[in-house]
Amino acid sequence: MSDILSQLFGSNSLLLGTLIPFVFVLSVVVFVHEMGHYLVGRWCGIGVQAFSIGFGPELIGYTAKSGTRWKLSAIPLGGYVKFAGDESVTSSPVGVDHAQMSEEYRKTAFHTQPVWKRAATVFAGPAFNILLTIAILSVFFNMYGRTIADPLVAEVTIGSPAEAAGFKAGDRFISVEGSKVTTFADVQRIVSGRTGDALKFVVERGGREVELEATPVASEQTDPLGNQIKIGVIGVKTTNEVAQFRRIEYGPLESVGQAVKETGHIISRTGEFFSRFFAGREDKCQLGGPVKIANMAGQAASLGFEWLVQLTAMLSIGIGLLNLFPLPPLDGGHLVFYAAEAVLGKPVPEKVQELFYKAGFLLVMGFMAFVLFNDVFAC
Repeated sequence: MSDILSQLFGSNSLLLGTLIPFVFVLSVVVFVHEMGHYLVGRWCGIGVQAFSIGFGPELIGYTAKSGTRWKLSAIPLGGYVKFAGDESVTSSPVGVDHAQMSEEYRKTAFHTQPVWKRAATVFAGPAFNILLTIAILSVFFNMYGRTIADPLVAEVTIGSPAEAAGFKAGDRFISVEGSKVTTFADVQRIVSGRTGDALKFVVERGGREVELEATPVASEQTDPLGNQIKIGVIGVKTTNEVAQFRRIEYGPLESVGQAVKETGHIISRTGEFFSRFFAGREDKCQLGGPVKIANMAGQAASLGFEWLVQLTAMLSIGIGLLNLFPLPPLDGGHLVFYAAEAVLGKPVPEKVQELFYKAGFLLVMGFMAFVLFNDVFAC
């Protein structure tokens, strides 16, 4: 019996070791995303019927004086804000009968608002996810600073792309693909996501600049959470003696600046990954669904609360960017319709919207099935 209880409720159990960290991380990210929709929507004068963390049957909740039903629902895999006038939690305009609304109700209904208010309300969800990442990274930079190393080559791996390209020990990286680099991590950041791409490097050697070209190859490595990942490498290494590893401390404002810069890098790498993925140039196993995220949450929790917070930051920006994909019923799909409406001067015909909502829903469901299949069977 004690063994069973330990497996169920011990610190390394499925419940405490995986499910609770997973629900914590996802709930924070979802709450921030939906709060973005809620706050900007309310600022724009839009009524809110419900704010839910999770889908399905309500577990607990209460109704505020504003009329909003705040609730926690049974399936902790998302959430929603249901605005006044919505027929569904996706805020689809299809099937909304404005004629049945009272004049007073129309003033606060979502679909009767000017297009800029609707667009601002929808965009606020992903924007808040990005702001959450910036806020978390700002705190970490302020608390711990950052360890950097000079972009100097200490060793060239035999038989590597770097050796074939003519790299030598002592080379100092100046730029990669035209982007100036100041630390060894800058080089790694660019190279890691460009497997199979011929990259142009400029290095300083003996007081002069030398141009080299190398093509990164995939290397399977283990990340800090114990996951096997594939990244691009060219086969150069550095050492403490050569690169002078050191910790840089940042003040509060500097920390925010560094966090914004790092978030920009994450957004760039994510966009690059998806463009390569849909072109068939990335390993499908690098994409994870709820099972992989749950495992990562458990691994992060085992390393400490700080690691769980860092995972929250990474997941937050990932969900924010995913929601900006131009597919209904995602936020990006709504924004495409609003952009078209702003250009045309009138809403996109309802039949056209309905067609795209159905197609988009099938694509989103297909993508979710794909990553779940990856989690359980393929990877």
